[in-house]
Amino acid sequence: MFGLGMPELLVILVIILIIFGAGKLPEIGSALGRGIKNFKKANREPDEIDVTPTAEKKPDEKKP
Repeated sequence: MFGLGMPELLVILVIILIIFGAGKLPEIGSALGRGIKNFKKANREPDEIDVTPTAEKKPDEKKP
């Protein structure tokens, strides 16, 4: 998947630990999980927007 092996993923994890610190990781993980859950839920729901075309009204013709 994307050419990322275990060593690359560990390097990315260490960089994230350095940037955000160990205290923020649970918050970031839960926010990421909620985002993925909401994205999957939105993909499963049917579209609520009605996209059926409506009959076009012809402009009123002016009489001379």
